[in-house]
Amino acid sequence: RASMCRRQMADAVSIFMSIGLSEQKAKETLKNEALTSTLKKAIEQAQGLLGSASVDKTAGTLLYNMVTRLKDTNRLSFLTEYIITQKITSELQLSAALDFLKSHPQENLDRLEFETACGVGVVVTPEQIEDAVRTLHSLRLLWNRFGLCSSGEARTALKWADGKIVKNEVDMQVLHLLGPKTEADLEKKPKVYFYCPCFVIEQVSVENGEANTEGKSLMEQLRGEALKFHKPGENYKTEGYVVTPNTMNLLKKHLEETGGQVRTRFPPEPNGILHIGHAKAINFNFGFAKANNGICFLRYDDTNPEKEEEKYFTAIREMVEWLGYKPYAVTHASDNFQLLYDLAVDLIRRGHAYVCHQRGEELKGHNVPPSPWRERPVEESLILFDRMRKGMFAEGEVTLRMKMVMEDGKMDPVAYRIKYTPHHRTGDTWCIYPTYDYTHCLCDSIENITHSLCTKEFQSRRSSYFWLCNALDVYCPVQWEYGRLNLTYTVVSKRKIIKLVETGIVRDWDDPRLFTLTALRRRGFPPQAINNFCARVGVTVAQTTMEPHLLEACVREVLNDTAPRAMAVLEPLKVTITNLPTNAQEVRVPDFPANEAKGSHVVPFSKTIFIEKSDFREKGYKRLTPDQPVGLRHAGYVISVQRVIKDGCGNVCELEVTCASSDSVEKPKAFIQWVSDPLQCEVRLYERLFLHKNPEDPAEVPAGFLTDINPYSLTVIESALVDRSVGKSKVFDKFQFERVGYFSVDPDSTSEKLVFNRTVTLKEDPGKI
Repeated sequence: RASMCRRQMADAVSIFMSIGLSEQKAKETLKNEALTSTLKKAIEQAQGLLGSASVDKTAGTLLYNMVTRLKDTNRLSFLTEYIITQKITSELQLSAALDFLKSHPQENLDRLEFETACGVGVVVTPEQIEDAVRTLHSLRLLWNRFGLCSSGEARTALKWADGKIVKNEVDMQVLHLLGPKTEADLEKKPKVYFYCPCFVIEQVSVENGEANTEGKSLMEQLRGEALKFHKPGENYKTEGYVVTPNTMNLLKKHLEETGGQVRTRFPPEPNGILHIGHAKAINFNFGFAKANNGICFLRYDDTNPEKEEEKYFTAIREMVEWLGYKPYAVTHASDNFQLLYDLAVDLIRRGHAYVCHQRGEELKGHNVPPSPWRERPVEESLILFDRMRKGMFAEGEVTLRMKMVMEDGKMDPVAYRIKYTPHHRTGDTWCIYPTYDYTHCLCDSIENITHSLCTKEFQSRRSSYFWLCNALDVYCPVQWEYGRLNLTYTVVSKRKIIKLVETGIVRDWDDPRLFTLTALRRRGFPPQAINNFCARVGVTVAQTTMEPHLLEACVREVLNDTAPRAMAVLEPLKVTITNLPTNAQEVRVPDFPANEAKGSHVVPFSKTIFIEKSDFREKGYKRLTPDQPVGLRHAGYVISVQRVIKDGCGNVCELEVTCASSDSVEKPKAFIQWVSDPLQCEVRLYERLFLHKNPEDPAEVPAGFLTDINPYSLTVIESALVDRSVGKSKVFDKFQFERVGYFSVDPDSTSEKLVFNRTVTLKEDPGKI
């Protein structure tokens, strides 16, 4: 059976590689059963339409991208047909098609409208491209000469034109207008780092109070090294900053371009979902900029096409905005691929980089022997790097390396490597991609970042950060490191969360037992509470490890003021009030009992109600017993037991009681919640996912984190009852179920049945340390 399974996996890998996926990407795809099944169907349909097993790489890439992004699999055959018949031939058309289907969920599509929206049949002639490019102002073409591409403007004018043809036409007209580039042009390039935002978004302030705790924001919680931040333009005052003969000129130019404005960036890799640690990074980067009247960019570090997916781009931006922050601009490292390549050529010319033939396995570790190609002639490396760019080497066969030693002793880090996986944004335009060590500081320089804020593990890269900017004689920002935020009783590693999903321990990245931001939102944590938690933690150089109950305390503080009250019973016990008229009454319940001016809602009250089963015992109890009455919250009645009805097993199944006005009897010892004519709902109760504080620590969990799962981390109550005031609530609406806890409406809810996640209990469990 195991052998058969391996053969099936090998067959699937072979099928996926036949449409152009790398072996690694094919194997990663197999980890997602739903994606695997859908992709197989698409390939089978494609082969049926073609009448053969051969699907070319362009169509294969479109099929894969379509399958990973298509929400409605009923449209699979529809889109596959358009791709295989070459009516949809580009990523741009595919994105337009997916957007159209998303906004037109009805079954009967107007094909003509669909094809118009996707540019089907639109032919852009070379003459039209030539005319469109010619209309660009000559000054715009001049900017292109120095690295700021103007072909995007031509593509805007000709939406469905082939991007490569447009770029070639722009390059040709620039060449015709200005002639070939000279050595002087190449030397001047670093002087043109004027950042021109491509996707400018209006900057808005975070809502008042969202990032505050007891009147103190994250920036007011700064401690230690963080208080030593330099002022814009005074980079040289930072300890360790390298000053060159041209530094002051570059800083002067930087101040002219930014006006002395603080500029930060949040630069996630789009290969996973953000977690609670990222919330601190988001608050710090955006908060520091806001506190200093500056701006913050959201920049995707999209330099590894093998691991990047559309869902991660979307989820990252969604979480940033959910926390209350609006980026000044959304940018991508890939926006600068051409400029980064040109700078790499310049780095080689300056004698600071070389093409190396050592294999990846030879470069691992810290005692790597010097490359025998380190001193190869500059012209030879230029020729080889150009061949790398043209796809004349296999993956792993050659790399471009920088001539420097990092703080951790690593020698000559890689600047460029070969990958033949199509890029999410640039497609097959590039087959060489820059590494983090090369890309990060240069993108910071291009965007005129003043404070490059990153976590402590990047401290070993600070020297390479400064070295590369100075080696190219470009503006050099300052990298500042701060301690990571960690939580006990959880894991946040992408690899480990994937294992939790694959083994069925959690449902997905947004399972409410995880501490990804999507999971916390689904559980019902308000963004204000997460921001408040980050503010309390503050910013220090030392790593911070916090207990989950401290985050939960912040959640209670926010929800106590914002979550309207409702009544619910998780384990219902039927109660019949024998002396109440048959006709139902109405009871007005305040949304916030401590401040009734904030509104109220009406619930029915009849002779049949339901109470929590645990609120009744037959003897010795502080709530309802045969000898002890209890008050009904908000109803104005006190009930007394007259008869206890049991089933055949001796379990209490119903109570018959009488009621009296609370004004006419002695005040009872307790008041309990109740529901009448209620809605049935599903309630999910969550506890910690792991049993030990540090599930990744072999000293605490020798057998590994997968053996440390709390078997009681999820309890599902399928037939809980809730009052009708919540009937029209929407996904993520939050309530306090009186005497029970805080709850949030889950996305699994339907019009027939609501599903509630318990966000936190009303009080911290004293059993939790």
